[in-house]
Amino acid sequence: MWSQSVWKGTLFSSHTSSQTFLSQYASVFNSVEGNTTFYATPKPETIEMWASQIPESFQFTFKIHQSFTHECLLHCDTDQILEWLELFSALKNNIGSFIFQLPKRFSPADAERLFLHLEQFSNFKLSVEVRHPDFFDKGQHEIAFNRTLRDLGVERVIMDTRGVFAAKPESEAIIDAQQKKPRLPVHAVATTNSPIVRFVGHPDLTTNRDIYAPWLKKVSQWLSEGKTPYLFFHTPDNQFAPQLCRQFLQDLKVDHPILALWEGEKEHQMQGDLFSF
Repeated sequence: MWSQSVWKGTLFSSHTSSQTFLSQYASVFNSVEGNTTFYATPKPETIEMWASQIPESFQFTFKIHQSFTHECLLHCDTDQILEWLELFSALKNNIGSFIFQLPKRFSPADAERLFLHLEQFSNFKLSVEVRHPDFFDKGQHEIAFNRTLRDLGVERVIMDTRGVFAAKPESEAIIDAQQKKPRLPVHAVATTNSPIVRFVGHPDLTTNRDIYAPWLKKVSQWLSEGKTPYLFFHTPDNQFAPQLCRQFLQDLKVDHPILALWEGEKEHQMQGDLFSF
């Protein structure tokens, strides 16, 4: 997500409008997790506007609309999903992946239905996030699922919610996140060359360091293997999600635009210069 007014004065300039959130976001980050498409299908003019606000290298990972994944549980015509995917043609060079985020009730018994759809979309970059416990059994269900995704060239999204569940339920944001996010094992498996990690962290930035420490090693390994990992960081209310991203990149010790001053930080620095003697 990129439309967060709470980031004004830090990531965004304090006087920016919502119409320029994406362009300022894309000047720092090179990808975004597009949650908005899970809840609503954007109009063509909206998609064209997004395309006009990003650099050529910027990548979206859009979630497939919930009407396909949750409401009908993929009991739908493949052509319907294809028609939806093709709405994003204006961004065809800027889509890192379309994510099929499936609910907990979608079990390995339903997997064949998913595979039948995926086979028809070979022209699209796709990934799948599953939440049924049997997909994490390290046995026949998980092995077969991962093998088929590899054969299809589809990524398995890795969800890491250890941080948010390590937090005490002391705020509405934490309680809400703990109720909505899955609590499942973290299996750092890449089924393509573009692994996707969704990390939902602790509200305290420093506490996250111990939690994401294994990811520093894994991401370094992926990079050394020539992979292009996508890493998306959340906090319960997402107020300090950009700072969590920056902290991780600092600890990873790689160069990235996130390490430079953000628009809101530049404003504060300028104000400090005005009042210095």
